[in-house]
Amino acid sequence: MAGHAADHTPAGDTAAAAGPGTVSGWAVRQPGPISSGPLVPVRRPAPEPGPDDLLLRVEACGVCRTDLHLAEGDLAPHRPATVPGHEIVGRVVAAGDTVTRFRVGDRAGGAWLRGTCGDCRYCRAGRENLCPASRYTGWDADGGFAGAALVPADYAYPLPDDQRATELAPLLCAGIIGYRALRRSALPPGGRLGIYGFGASAHLAAQIALSEGARVHVLTRSAQARELAVALGASSAAGAYERPPEPLDSAILFAPVGDLVPVALEALDRSGTLAVAGIHLTDVPALIYERHLFYERNLRSVTSNTREDGREFLRAAARIGLQVTVSPYPLSRAPEALADLAGDRVHGAAVLVPG
Repeated sequence: MAGHAADHTPAGDTAAAAGPGTVSGWAVRQPGPISSGPLVPVRRPAPEPGPDDLLLRVEACGVCRTDLHLAEGDLAPHRPATVPGHEIVGRVVAAGDTVTRFRVGDRAGGAWLRGTCGDCRYCRAGRENLCPASRYTGWDADGGFAGAALVPADYAYPLPDDQRATELAPLLCAGIIGYRALRRSALPPGGRLGIYGFGASAHLAAQIALSEGARVHVLTRSAQARELAVALGASSAAGAYERPPEPLDSAILFAPVGDLVPVALEALDRSGTLAVAGIHLTDVPALIYERHLFYERNLRSVTSNTREDGREFLRAAARIGLQVTVSPYPLSRAPEALADLAGDRVHGAAVLVPG
């Protein structure tokens, strides 16, 4: 996997420094607009791994739009003062007594999904992403905006030692959820795919689709993102509300903008499918049946991912040599990274790096 960093690659970092037995990072104190400062620095006792856990020394943690939704209150907090971050790359520094898949010193990844019941009808059918008892990193438990994090071993991913941590981090949510969204879009072999919004997740999903022979049309408001899309091989790149140059077999909406749902549906060919990839979406305008849904057009949501999605995607990423475009920030600048994400100023994926 090749990687590209934006011009503001970080210098030293002090936010992750802590005394013996403590870990420093950031927590969401009071959800609200980024300008209100919802992230506050925290220093807490180092977490102790349970029997099934890994304790990771964080090497890098991606900044996902879900983190922004949690900070700003679009997603209601599940617990007070939670440390966000669920694209965690780290080294195992301790493991619980029952853990056999990882050893101290291994590189491992912690992702959004961190727990399911394993026994409900969804889990038994291989659809654990729909488990009513599912739990999530950075929402139900502290995440990776810190110097260390706990990850349940059964939900961790082995990661290669020969890749930069900053390039691996976005794969663990942006990549995985983009992969699931691509599959939910029912893209046929050699099909025509429209991608609305072109950030961390979209630029990875586009490469998977291109590797499978698709023609990809990107529609996004960011001129810089359009340039990246063309550089990666997109057949066209235009404004978010423009019409693609040909009817689409499939489309994925990555931008959390409900106004784009009818726009994308109208761009579909007969029997086409639109997959909405975000965990949060602004209100969708009224749909006109004849314009947006007739001719058996399909509208699908995307909910989290299964661990098998993650394994499949990581294998595909390694096979095709996925190009990961990242903008690194020192952990001390986590609020700035979220603000840049909110303002569409991030090139590719934002990634936090502890010092």
